[in-house]
This record gives sequence, C-alpha cells and structure tokens, in this order.
Amino acid sequence: MDSFTFYRTPRIIFGAGSLNDIDRIVSSFGSTVLIVSGGSSLKASGRWDLIADKLRKSSIELLALSVSGEPSPDQIDDAVAHYREREISAVLSIGGGSVIDAGKAISAMLPLGDSVTAYLEDIGDKKHSGMKIPFIAVPTTSGTGSEATKNAVLSSVGTAGYKKSLRHDNFVPDVALIDPELIVSCPGHVSAACGMDAFTQLLEAYVSPQSSPYTDALAYSGIACMKESLIPACTTPEDIHARASMAYAALTSGVVLANAGLGIVHGLASPIGGFFPIPHGVVCGTLVGVATKRNIERLRDTGGEIALRKYARIGALLANREYREGDIDRSCRFLVERIEQWIDELQIPRLAAYGITQSDLERIVEKTGIKNNPVDLVSDDIRNILLERL
Repeated sequence: MDSFTFYRTPRIIFGAGSLNDIDRIVSSFGSTVLIVSGGSSLKASGRWDLIADKLRKSSIELLALSVSGEPSPDQIDDAVAHYREREISAVLSIGGGSVIDAGKAISAMLPLGDSVTAYLEDIGDKKHSGMKIPFIAVPTTSGTGSEATKNAVLSSVGTAGYKKSLRHDNFVPDVALIDPELIVSCPGHVSAACGMDAFTQLLEAYVSPQSSPYTDALAYSGIACMKESLIPACTTPEDIHARASMAYAALTSGVVLANAGLGIVHGLASPIGGFFPIPHGVVCGTLVGVATKRNIERLRDTGGEIALRKYARIGALLANREYREGDIDRSCRFLVERIEQWIDELQIPRLAAYGITQSDLERIVEKTGIKNNPVDLVSDDIRNILLERL
C-alpha cells in the first residue's frame, strides 16, 4: 500500500437532538461568541430563540451577524473590521455552506490586520499562519461538507470574477455539531442542489488519484448512505432518517474532499461561480452526469482501469447488486443513468437558466482546471461537457 496523509477532522457531534449541547460546547471556549447566520430562515424556524436562550442562560454574550448569498472578500473584511476590537472567544456559524465558509473566514482573519484577499489562493501573495479564533460549525443544509473542510470559499462575481479559497490545515472547524432536525426546514430545491453537491464530492474524491483506502471507505459509505435518501430528503422533508443519512453523506464528503481532492466538476464550478450568480450546488448537480460520462469515455481510451473499476463499484452500489470484475461496462453505464435520473427527477436547472450562453464557454474553459480528475481532459472535452448542459 502506498503511503498517505490524512488531515485532521473536527470534533464531531452528530444526531437528532445534538443542538441541546450547544451551550456546553460554546461555553468551553469562553464567554463571548459571534454567531454567523444566514438571512432570516433561522429565526423563522424558531431555532434562533432556542439557541440564544440556551447560550444566555450559560452567561454567554452574543454578537450576531447575518450573511446572505455566497460570501465575498469585502463581506469578510467588513465583518472583521467591525468585530476586531471585541474579545471574541469563538465564532459559531449556523447555516448552509456559505454561512459556514463566512464564519470560517472571519475566525481566520480576526487575529490579523490585512484584507482576506491577500491570502486567497491564486489571488493574494501572503501565506496565512493558521492562527484563528475557535470555530464551531452547525450546518442547516446537507451539501458542501464545509463543516469538515480546511478551506473557506469566497466569491467575487462579475466579468472578472472568481471563486477562491482561504486555506490552511488549522481552518478545519474545532467542532462540527450536526443535528438533522435543523435540516428539516430546508426547501426541496435547496436540498436537491446541496445533495447533488455532496454526491459529486463523494464521487470525485473516490476516483481521485490522491485517494487512499481511508478516503475510499468513507466516500463509499457516504454514497451508500445517501443512495436511498436523496430523493426522500427533497420530497418528504420531515423524513428525519433521510435527513440524517444526507447529513452523514455531506459530512463525509467534506472529510474526503479535504484529503483526496476533487475533479473536473469542481474545476468548472470555480470559474462558473465567479462569472455568474449561480448556486454552487446547481453547477455541480447539472454537470456531474455529463462529466462522469466523459471521464468514463476517456478512461476507456487511455486504459485507466483503476478509476473505471471504481466508477463501476459505485454503479453496482447504486444498482443494489454485487460488483463483479467482468461487469465494468454495465455498472458504469448504470452509474451515469442513475445520475441522469436524479438530475431529471430533482429538476436541476441547466446552465442557460442562469444566463450562460455558448458565447461564454471559451472564457469558462480557459479558467478551468481539472484538479484531481482521474483522467486528463482537453479543452474540447470540457467545452462539450458544458454544451451538453446549456
């Protein structure tokens, strides 16, 4: 077996009712907490009052910040400037992946005096020391796995836009509290996009050349857990078993992407999300089927047997049958068919729904990296992936 490195994970508290531990967890870090949440959904659900009351009863001072949409460098800089003089003992993010990324970036930048832009990959020219304010992640969606990753994705959307990461091994949350009851109120279309994002991350990490036996086992278990739960979680939101299964899948997707990396779908998601105001989960959900099909075709051309067998194992898993070595073609074909079935059933929009046209493809292709894709793709491959989902 080749050697591998496995990065640390958060302290994970998982299960229905886990939110009841929030006061004990926060108080272990100190007496002043900055709570980062998204919009008004948390307050509308009634959970905000529950959380605030529990924390105040533990003599914790609450500071509150709301963020909407995917966080930008300017939003992070403004928040840090506003709260830098306060003696904050912990940052607590309660929300979807964007909210968790915002809190993660704020916790990382509070000890520093610079703009976060100076530390973004491929944008800035400085390296972060890893010093941060303790950070607690409480997801209310099941998608990005940001509750287990070491990076915060920030976006500057426009013609010269970008999506880039603030990254350091120390940025993994100190605690990830995952309570499926918090996810029940997540709308169906959001659950669908988030669920397809989690699946994409699990699949891309599983076939990544940087995968290991450890990440393979986690990715496989995540897909096994979500294969019967994705549709119910989006169509029967009160199904707590489906919500818990998807929460586990999202968590494991974050762990494996942090350790094995991702592929062409996320290589495309970066420029697309920088140029257009399109949700990250929609990009992943709409492209994962055609990208997987193109990867399989290229792997057949190049003799990439290891990755082909991995794709086939996932196809057999989704088909509820035992994988056999001589069954690669059928299992790979079923994998693509099942992904396409999910995309249709969940009504994942095409790229054109967000204003992307054929004239935009060249600049997207130019800025796309294949990351840890299992096979090299050329510009024509990438362009055709986009064309199929315009």
